Amino acid sequence: MDAKGLQGVPMPDPWESLRLLADPTRARILFLLAKGELSVGELQEILGMRQSRISTHLSLLRKAGLAADRRDGKHSYYALTPNLPSGVNQILEAALAATAKDPTTSADQRAFKRLAEKRRRKSEQHFNLVADRLGRNYCPGRSWESIGQMLLLLAPKVRIADLGAGDGTVSRLLARQAEFVHCVDNSPKMVALGRELADKEELKNVDYVLGDIEKVPLKDRSVDLALLSQALHHAENPRKALSEAFRILKPGGRLLILDLRAHRFEKARELYADRWLGFKENDLHDWIEEAGFTHSEVRVVAKEVQEPHFETLLGSALKPNR
Repeated sequence: MDAKGLQGVPMPDPWESLRLLADPTRARILFLLAKGELSVGELQEILGMRQSRISTHLSLLRKAGLAADRRDGKHSYYALTPNLPSGVNQILEAALAATAKDPTTSADQRAFKRLAEKRRRKSEQHFNLVADRLGRNYCPGRSWESIGQMLLLLAPKVRIADLGAGDGTVSRLLARQAEFVHCVDNSPKMVALGRELADKEELKNVDYVLGDIEKVPLKDRSVDLALLSQALHHAENPRKALSEAFRILKPGGRLLILDLRAHRFEKARELYADRWLGFKENDLHDWIEEAGFTHSEVRVVAKEVQEPHFETLLGSALKPNR
């Protein structure tokens, strides 16, 4: 999440920050938000407090500029405000360090880990369930029109990482022209199915690796093209996934993204295990450049005629030659 995606964040004041952080509950909340963005309901689950109490503390932290919120459909997600002034940041770091030593915080951390694992399992269970029919069933944003435009940007005989590859439908097409394709997915059943389909089609230049797109099991500077096709909206932290794509790309390598434009179809969370309801063009463009890429471009390449009228974004960028 970047500053442009936050709602009305004021400039924090050191004295006000010090006063607010003297409250143990607010310090606990910020300690958790420093680990990743959370909704009010998720904070309630971790802290075991009433929603009204948590909302009151979040409102104070937000007004003081220490916490920021992001609206996604019907949900609001809170996170620690990035790029705080040095004076405020020093106060915050001292408060979080002291909070980390509190026995209550240990319980908070265990609850946070359970919540993160529950999120991961929900996504994994969805894709394990649909693994053998993903290529035949409807998948938001995956149209041959958008895929065709993406393929036009590809150079022949390159080494590709397909991050969040699913059953490998796109990878197996690319493999007919590429030097090699590494398919990375966090669903064991998807990986198994992808290997089976690649073997059936006698593709020797494709391998499937079980792994997370936010922690890609590939070496630094090992591929020419990093592809995220309808995968980024499943990431807990899309910016981390983009940083990983940057890491594994060779200098001069290319990033390609196909994903959904920001929408309000809330059922996508249940139907497709979506973590994000698409992305705004400007946010995605900014995140790509923050990851270190240059020559970035994000544009709408497909619009579905049926409800909920999903729109597909195509993003591209280059890793600098250095």
